[in-house]
Amino acid sequence: MPRPLAALLTVVVAAVLAVGAALGVVALLDATPDQPNTPLITYETAGRER
Repeated sequence: MPRPLAALLTVVVAAVLAVGAALGVVALLDATPDQPNTPLITYETAGRER
């Protein structure tokens, strides 16, 4: 196989792998976690003192 053809094939395969990895990362980051939406800090509102 000539060198330019091997180089072109290597570049194409690397680009396909990079796009596949990027799509996989985006799919993993887009997944919603199963956790409740509760605040970590709550403030008591008993009344206004002044």
